[in-house]
Amino acid sequence: MIAIQLTAVKTFMRQLLCSEMFDHFLLMEASIVKDATFSIDGRINASFYTKEELEEEGLSHLKALPYGKLRPVCYQLMKGRRTPVSFKFILLLSPEHTADALAQSKSSFTANDVTGIFLNLLFQNGNLTLTTGISYALFSTDRTLDQEWDILVRKFLNKYDVSYEEL
Repeated sequence: MIAIQLTAVKTFMRQLLCSEMFDHFLLMEASIVKDATFSIDGRINASFYTKEELEEEGLSHLKALPYGKLRPVCYQLMKGRRTPVSFKFILLLSPEHTADALAQSKSSFTANDVTGIFLNLLFQNGNLTLTTGISYALFSTDRTLDQEWDILVRKFLNKYDVSYEEL
């Protein structure tokens, strides 16, 4: 797990809210604190969709909605002349990208061993921090996948020219 301070907050926020940069993640939850607190539970409410809609939209195998579907909602909640007091986003790597990350890693873990590969974004007191994390379905002292995920996140941030400092 690494903790990263994002140093160009306005630029990063534009990337987060106005581009497809994070669309290969699922939004597990978001909390945005402004004049009120807005909470988003990104888990799919299957009763809202027909089985056909779930299949057509590629949602039937997902735990949560793709961030790209909720990005406009997040943008609407965050836009304005005043900066939010704070916000928190918990992003889960999609199953397809999780499989890719596992294939790229040198670890022995399989998709059944990992319940989630995460990025956590926290904005408070004017600081924006990103932390990485992995949730395992089993106990292991092997941290190879954690280290590989941290490397992939650094590459991802560098690819999009995100300014950051490791904490």
